[in-house]
Amino acid sequence: MLTPIPRPGADDDLARRRRPLIERLLRHLPAEGLVVPPALPDLMLLRRDQAEDMVCGHYQPCVALVLQGRKQVDIGGHTLRYDPQHFFVTPLELPGVASILDAHPKAPYLSLALRLDLRLVATMVLEGVVPPPPPAGADRAAMGTGRVDAPLLDAFDRLLALLDEPAHAPALAPLVQREITYRLLAGEAGWRLRQIAAVDSQGQQVSRAITLLKQRFTEALRIDDLARAAHMSSSSLHHHFKALTGMSPLQYQKQLRLAEARRLMLAERLDAASAAYRVGYESPSQFSREYSRQFGAPPMRDIARLRELAETRDA
Repeated sequence: MLTPIPRPGADDDLARRRRPLIERLLRHLPAEGLVVPPALPDLMLLRRDQAEDMVCGHYQPCVALVLQGRKQVDIGGHTLRYDPQHFFVTPLELPGVASILDAHPKAPYLSLALRLDLRLVATMVLEGVVPPPPPAGADRAAMGTGRVDAPLLDAFDRLLALLDEPAHAPALAPLVQREITYRLLAGEAGWRLRQIAAVDSQGQQVSRAITLLKQRFTEALRIDDLARAAHMSSSSLHHHFKALTGMSPLQYQKQLRLAEARRLMLAERLDAASAAYRVGYESPSQFSREYSRQFGAPPMRDIARLRELAETRDA
């Protein structure tokens, strides 16, 4: 088993509490990869032995903890960095581009993400769990970071411990997940969850529009169609959508298209023009321009770089 390299402050209380989680992840991820344990299907474990950048991701409503290393996520003009002292949370489904900033074979990047049940969040709000108000001047963005504290870390430790007792996971995991949800909702980032989960809130209405965008992202949708699905006026949807996601609805759709086109070129070896048409672009040149702005290089040059990185990693 690899021994994590100590960092400054490694003897503090949170570092001590993290050690059992790191040991469990290394035991269940002896090599780099991404795993969803059958016993805990709402949990995702990730290990990377090398830094990597510009990785497309589609974030489900989740909370993510880094146990070792650092990560950066770019979503809708927002850049969020988190590390062992900070968690990442989003109650909305959001496309983003992630970079792992700190990873080494002797000290791999280790993280875990737990899918959030927004129905549970709404139920807990109705039961009287009241999050602290947002800080003065805070934006309304759904996604954000918060400081990891001992109770949250201990709850995740109990959840990970069920990997070694899979027979007990169906009965005990929901209890631990409820505690984690409570800790988030009652903590500094709880207001971000509440604004999405509250019944008939603007956040829930935006969530309906996101569902339609995901289902039909290759189509030429009009803002009026999305507004009807969300039961909002077009101007209200545009305003609240951008406040919560950092993107307009059409920018959100573009992110979905570009991410899927990148996957098609990488996994199915489509050429750029074919991928562009598959995801809804009518102009390959427009696709190439928008792709370059998003990923920093034209489509085929970017894909060649990704394949070279994959071959280096597999060598």
